Amino acid sequence: MTTDSSNASGDLTIRVYYEDTDTGGVVYYANYLKFFERGRTEWLRALGVDQHTLAVQEQMMFVVRHAEIAYRQAAHLDDQIRIHTDVTDIRASTLVFSQQAWRGTELLSTATVQVCVVHAVSFKPIRLSTSLRDLLNKALH
Repeated sequence: MTTDSSNASGDLTIRVYYEDTDTGGVVYYANYLKFFERGRTEWLRALGVDQHTLAVQEQMMFVVRHAEIAYRQAAHLDDQIRIHTDVTDIRASTLVFSQQAWRGTELLSTATVQVCVVHAVSFKPIRLSTSLRDLLNKALH
């Protein structure tokens, strides 16, 4: 899978490659989790949040705590897929994302992903910084 484009609206467009599929040319189910991970990463990047810098400078990392995914339609080799990402809830040390995978107007998959903020060294949960919380709250849908 490669990233073709992204924008601040929470959309990331990708192309399905052979490595993303099973022998039948259908996207392997677990790869949607990778697609959604890239969507969250690009969503944060569009807000100005670089996760590597966050880990190094603020000792703060995001880790998935819980994920629910539903599959509706299969994606295939060479399909162009749009991953849409929204943050739906912000708590002291967790974020909840709502994500969808689309092929044109056809919904392929949906996911709700809860992400926990942890200390980059100890991996213990920590609170979001005020500046990061304020930035994320502006994007809350």
